[in-house]
Amino acid sequence: MTNRVNIACLGAGRMGRGIAVAFAYAGHRVTMIDVKTRSAEEFAKLEADALGEVTTTFASLSKLGLLTEADVEPLIARVSVIAAGQSEDALSEAGMVFEGVPEVVELKRAVLGAASKQVGPDTVIASTTSTILVDDLSGAIVNPRRFLNVHWLNPAYLIPLVEISPGKSTDSAIIEQVKALLDGIGKVPVVCAATPGFIVPRIQALAMNEAARMVEEGVASAEEIDKAIRYGFGFRYAVLGLLEFIDWGGGDILYYASRYLEGALGSERYRAPDVISRNMHEGRIGLRTGAGFLDYSGLDVDAYRAKRLQAMVDLLRHFGLARPPVLDRS
Repeated sequence: MTNRVNIACLGAGRMGRGIAVAFAYAGHRVTMIDVKTRSAEEFAKLEADALGEVTTTFASLSKLGLLTEADVEPLIARVSVIAAGQSEDALSEAGMVFEGVPEVVELKRAVLGAASKQVGPDTVIASTTSTILVDDLSGAIVNPRRFLNVHWLNPAYLIPLVEISPGKSTDSAIIEQVKALLDGIGKVPVVCAATPGFIVPRIQALAMNEAARMVEEGVASAEEIDKAIRYGFGFRYAVLGLLEFIDWGGGDILYYASRYLEGALGSERYRAPDVISRNMHEGRIGLRTGAGFLDYSGLDVDAYRAKRLQAMVDLLRHFGLARPPVLDRS
């Protein structure tokens, strides 16, 4: 897959528009394809809305300092919208196709199946769904070896992470092609198994529900909980991954904390998974033992800690929370 392949987006809604901005910003030509049959007037409105949002997004990125005002028009010129039934040329010339239609299995299968008959034999096809597993869609695809799920987090043009979920038929070489394409536009791809919720939606569903539950229980106000997340939970995990953080403090701490919370709050949702106790029994506590979820053997632990702490200090400065020490001078 070359660095500047043409991109086609099936659907011109929020996801298609976000992907279009991300790829156009990185030098690609992007065609958003309407998948619904409309009158000329209806299509003209959709086209104006889609290109208007793309224009507004680039203008906002200019105001945020990511590009200049002079850059906006050339970037917008890379994006086009075409009507349903006029997709043959765009799909035949596309190196990668992203489907972003509503989360209805039958609709996605119909749209993907039709597109797979119009693209070239080596064109990679991806669904951006976060709820429907790849193997529930792949049966509709001609040559499913080149099909996989590629889940973007909104806003797609800003959030670095993109989750890649291959299916049973997905060729491993296709995974590497998609990773390289995403790397090339400044994204951070991660690969996960075809499982409900992938990685981020599954973790954030638990966190969001727990935050809402604490408001319901009167633990704290919504404002206080969000403040705790921004300056505590989120602050740490912007530097340390969740599993890295377990290793940083020690898996034994999580084990005993989980046992306490499960008993004190009377809920199995706080119970630690078996892998936590298994790691403890095997001596895989984390940094203290050289291994946990991650392998720290041969690592300069002091240098590693210093690097992570420096990143936290940089975040303090970003939030305007870094202060000089208070010294009593005579």
